[in-house]
Amino acid sequence: MDVHERFEENRPRLRAVAHRMLGSAAEAEDAVQEAWLRLDRAGAGGIDNLDAWLTTVVGRVCLDMLRSRGSRRETAWPDQELAPGGGSGGGSGGGPEDETLLADSVGLALLVVLETLTPAERLAFVLHDLFAVPFDEIAPIVGRSPDAARQLASRARRRVRRHPAERPAGREIVDAFLAASRDGEFETLLSLLDPDVRLRVDAFGREMLSTPAELHGSEALARFFTGKARNAEPALVDGSLGIRVAPGGDTLLVITLTVAGGRIIVLDATTDPVRLREMEVLPI
Repeated sequence: MDVHERFEENRPRLRAVAHRMLGSAAEAEDAVQEAWLRLDRAGAGGIDNLDAWLTTVVGRVCLDMLRSRGSRRETAWPDQELAPGGGSGGGSGGGPEDETLLADSVGLALLVVLETLTPAERLAFVLHDLFAVPFDEIAPIVGRSPDAARQLASRARRRVRRHPAERPAGREIVDAFLAASRDGEFETLLSLLDPDVRLRVDAFGREMLSTPAELHGSEALARFFTGKARNAEPALVDGSLGIRVAPGGDTLLVITLTVAGGRIIVLDATTDPVRLREMEVLPI
């Protein structure tokens, strides 16, 4: 397997890491592309563990991007607070059940809470708690000792635990849309759709959904969705509000939504299996 194939195997995981760090699908894609450029320049010949190397590079790129935003200054924590046993502790503060509950809640709270963290806290928490990267690999990325990196993640973890899992903006509209679709409530669907709403469907989905590449107008879309959505549920799709259709647990279709003025203005449907594997889809 050549270096490009090995990189493509890692791409979905790297994109997920970057998206969690940056909160933006476009910026995440930029970070992953920068990792590829660096790998292409360096070559894989002298890299013993390519997965770890790529994670490190993406982490550093994301850290640089966060710092360059200038939205907050990273706090220099006193050495004694970061020392082992220095107050905050390195453990999760709970048993396996607590850790599972935290992981389940992170999908909703993360995008909000991470904005309150310093870049170093954010990276330590994301890499360790969400992607199981050991602290001795995180430490050189943030320029701290492994114990200090552990404390950064612990501090971030406590903030996530304290923060309520917020409903994404527009979630109520999605819930109402799915309920009206299932129950065949045409007038309710009309009220939830902008008069100029558009549904865009990828090439794979046109046959599956028996629809053209684009449907336009609230009446056309209300007719199309009436009586459907039986296996659909709200989801975050690459961090954006959307809908997932997954009968039996396998995602067959995702629809990302754009909501403005209390109505849905754009729906983008994806059914391409390759693209679906690359997307981060979190039921909410």
